[in-house]
Amino acid sequence: MVTSVTNFSRSGLSDWVLQRASAVILATYSIFIVGYILLNPDMSYAQWKELFSCTSVRIYSLLAVLSLVAHSWVGLWTIATDYIKPAKIRFVFNAAVIVTLFVFLVWSIEILWGL
Repeated sequence: MVTSVTNFSRSGLSDWVLQRASAVILATYSIFIVGYILLNPDMSYAQWKELFSCTSVRIYSLLAVLSLVAHSWVGLWTIATDYIKPAKIRFVFNAAVIVTLFVFLVWSIEILWGL
């Protein structure tokens, strides 16, 4: 039996809650960004830069990136445990996912906060 990777009690409930919570955050963030673009059809780079210079938008964007990383990890881990049966191949796949998501997270933080 495969156990949950994100829950110490091994029940899978936290994976389910994490997936749903991150999906809600990603949906609201997408609506916010699409709404902003639709309300500003002739938006310039200066307006876009001004939007992301606001600390609350940066925090919301960081929350969206963290949600995307968590959502991706749980989803890809579940797919790997369901469909990749050889343990070595599954390990390599999961390691590649972890490295990719970590690079994405660090790169996103660097872009958002200009570190």
